Parts: sequence; structure tokens; C-alpha cells
Amino acid sequence: MLGPVGADFPASSSSPLVDASDEGMRAAVAKVERLLGYSFRDPRLLEEALTHSSHTENLSYQRLEFLGDAVLGLAFANYIYLTYPSADPGQLTSLRKANVSTEKLARVAVRHDLYRLVRRNSPSLDQNVDEFTQSVLREREEGLGELHYGGSIKAPKVLADIVESIAAAVYVDCDFNLEALWRVIRWMLEPIITLENWDEQPVTTLYVFCQKRGKSVDFEKWKKGQTYVMNVFVDGKLIGIGSSEQKTIAKLNAARDALEKLSCSEAEYMDTEPYLPGEDGAGEHIEGSKQKLNELCSKNRWPRPVYKIEGEHGPAHDKRFICSVQVKPSHDTFMTLSDPKSRVKDAENAAACKMLSEILFGVD
Repeated sequence: MLGPVGADFPASSSSPLVDASDEGMRAAVAKVERLLGYSFRDPRLLEEALTHSSHTENLSYQRLEFLGDAVLGLAFANYIYLTYPSADPGQLTSLRKANVSTEKLARVAVRHDLYRLVRRNSPSLDQNVDEFTQSVLREREEGLGELHYGGSIKAPKVLADIVESIAAAVYVDCDFNLEALWRVIRWMLEPIITLENWDEQPVTTLYVFCQKRGKSVDFEKWKKGQTYVMNVFVDGKLIGIGSSEQKTIAKLNAARDALEKLSCSEAEYMDTEPYLPGEDGAGEHIEGSKQKLNELCSKNRWPRPVYKIEGEHGPAHDKRFICSVQVKPSHDTFMTLSDPKSRVKDAENAAACKMLSEILFGVD
């Protein structure tokens, strides 16, 4: 279901729908209330949620965004936990992260034209948002579908911040009632990525494509400056390459590249040269990641990482293992899954490498 505000993609986001006056903000609040089907007891919360820090005359959404980031993660965790009682921890983690990623939430903001309701004073920010919006519009024209994500332009974080701030405003206004928040906010977050439509994602599609043909899939990641480069190996031979400033998007682009080549002529691309780290050591070596992660935890006085075999795939003569690693800094728990590896040791190192990347670089 789509609401009356932003039901169609906007043509441009460079100019506000409402001005920054009190009257303009009241109009913006009314539009979001109609979008949500919810009337705020304290409209000032929504005014705060629709104020960027570049608009210095009023309190910005930064505190609400902090709360919204956490509460949306919890709301999605509850939803997928209850919806899929037989899903394993890896599936639950993947679904939650996919639904609350910066990219996904930014596309929610674009769909409902939320940015033009925000008080702000940043022409450069306007330009970044407009470029991303136009990129999403082009994808729609190309028929890539509502669940497509991982485009050529990095999603501006401000768009995800707006969605998180609006969610937090609802959460506070309904006395921190998570169930009430979910009833109000869920439809706005559509299309939700579920196990039923997860196969529309290129990474999952690639795994299914290769598993049906008895082929193994491995992803290897390097970091070159601020750019992640992902290589996709099928049966040990390079098939696809993707890059992005976001690790997740690099992986999606690599999977999409591999699928295109496999569907055309698999053999033609089997001799592609992989990207290798340069002399400056920009690449990441998976081997030894367990030791590095142990040292990081010890240095920060965190409990030792916990490794677990989450799955085994393939015939006995070509078994592949997926391992998880959990790290518990303070009261939080973080978990990453490895890509399939032929040895448990390699899978554990791959999981540790992902964990190090998320801890050190703060990648979504």
C-alpha cells in the first residue's frame, strides 16, 4: 500500500515542497501525518524529525536519528523473528541488515519524497540527494523493480536519517510502544525484504544459480583507498568484479556482474584476472584474520570471539562451510557470516575478516 505523499517518484528533490516558516513546517507535519495515517499528540517531535542540522534556527533530528536507528533495528528483528520461526541466525541477521541498511532506507525516503519536507540549508546536500534520486528514477524506468538496490551512486545518509528520525518521533509520541510504532511505520517501509522475495537479490540469486549446477561461489574483498573491490569466484575461477565505497554495494555489483556473464557465456570469462592488492598493501588478506580479531578483542578487553559452523553445503568430496563469529563489546552482540569455504579454518578467517571490516570501518 502506498500513501498519498510520494506515491510516485519525485521528478527532483532540489527544491523544498514547503518553506522553513512555521506555517511551512505545519504543512510538512500534516503531509507526514497523512502519509503515516497517524496524528501526533506532540507535533513538535515531527518538526524536530524534519529539521537538518544545517538549519541552525531549530533543534535538528540528530537525537531522534540516534534513537530511530536502534528502534528500527529492533522492530525488524521482532518482525522477522516472529514471522520466520525456523529461520537460522544467519538468515535473520541478513534480513534485518538488508531492511535497515542506509541504501534501503534512503530509497524509502525517495519513494515518499521526504527530503523536500525537511528544513535545511545545504546546497551541496541538495545536489547529492538529487543525483541519487535521479539514479533511482532511471532504475525504475529500466524496470529493475522495487527491491533493486546497489546502484552506481552512493545513497546519501541524510535520506536514511530522515526515515529513522520519523520512526523515532512516532516511537516517542506513542510512549515508546514498539508494537504501536510497527503498526504505524511498517507500510511506509515497503517493500520489505523477506525470505520469500530474497531471491530477487543478486547475491542470493547467484548462490542459487551456482548451487543448481553444482558449482561453488566465493567472494574475496579488497580495499583500495576508500573503495571496496569484490571478486566473485565460481569453482575457483574469477567471474565477476564489483566496486563501491560501501562493502554491501560492492558485493551486489560483483554478483550482478557475475550473473550477467554466467547467463551469457560462462566459459568466455573464466580466465579474467582478479584484482590483486597493490604494493601499498591496500588489499585485505583473509588469512590471519582470526588472530587479528583476537588481538583486537584482547586490546579492548572484550570477550574472545565465538566461532560456529552455521552450514555445510555441497557433496562430500567438495564440502563447503559457512562459519559465523560473534563479538560482544559492552552489552552489544555483533555477528558476521563467512562466504562458503572449503575448509572450516578458512571460513572462520573469512568471518573474522568481515567482522574486522565492520568494526574498523563501520560498514553497514
